[in-house]
Amino acid sequence: MDNKLLKVSGILLIITGGISVLLGILAIAALAALGLPGILILGLVISLIGSVISLIAGIIGVKNSARPEKAKTCMVFGIIVIALTVLSIIFTLVGDGDVSLISLLSGLIVPIIYLVGAVQNKKLHDQYRQF
Repeated sequence: MDNKLLKVSGILLIITGGISVLLGILAIAALAALGLPGILILGLVISLIGSVISLIAGIIGVKNSARPEKAKTCMVFGIIVIALTVLSIIFTLVGDGDVSLISLLSGLIVPIIYLVGAVQNKKLHDQYRQF
């Protein structure tokens, strides 16, 4: 049986990750062309890496939503996505960029839901192992 929380959040990570990869590449090119501070570019590069990992995490989550034995892999990817999102936000703030509360929350909500779905799968896997 599919873990719907993991599957839906995985689909959302695929969509947002794919869009973010495209926009990140464009933003890095634009900032580099404008000669803006390197810290902003570094923040965008980290954000781009996070977007690629989000895309991969989403694919893994959708693929493994019905496979509780793969819960640990999903949990690791969820934690990495959350950590890179926070790191990207920090670099943006340090580089004097704007980060609104809404963008902060929206950037973290889906990865957190993904992680919750992965934890649910792990609990399900642990229950099956007891029998």
